[in-house]
Amino acid sequence: MARTKFAVLAALSAALMACSAANEPAPAGDATGAAPKGYVVAEIRVTDPEPYKEYLAAVTPLVEKFGGTYLVRAGESETREGAAPEGRIVVLEYPSYAAAKAFYDSPEYQAILPLRTNNAVSRIIIIEGFAP
Repeated sequence: MARTKFAVLAALSAALMACSAANEPAPAGDATGAAPKGYVVAEIRVTDPEPYKEYLAAVTPLVEKFGGTYLVRAGESETREGAAPEGRIVVLEYPSYAAAKAFYDSPEYQAILPLRTNNAVSRIIIIEGFAP
C-alpha cells in the first residue's frame, strides 16, 4: 500500500508542475476569479486487457466532454524514489475541481465504470490544483 501512495504522489507532483510551462502555480484565483484546476490521478493495473479496450474507447470522449485533457497516459516512466507503480499512471486535468468531480460522478461515466473495475485494479484520486 505504501508503494502505491508513493507512485500516486509522484505522478501528482509531475502533473501539478505541468500546470505552467515555467513551473509556476496555475493562475487560479486571479483577477478573473478563475477556479483552481482539478485533476484526476489514476494508477491502473489492467488484469484483463481485451475487455479493458472497450473502457478505453468509451472513456476518451467522456473525458473531452467534461473539459478534461490527458497530461499523462501510461507513458514511459522511471521510478527514482520509492516503489514503482504496479500499473499505468494516468493524469487528467480539468478546468476546475468541480468539473473533475462532475466527470467522475456523471451518469455517463458511472455507466462505463464497470468496464474498468471488472478488468483492472485501480486507485483514483480527484484533487484540487494549487491556487496562490
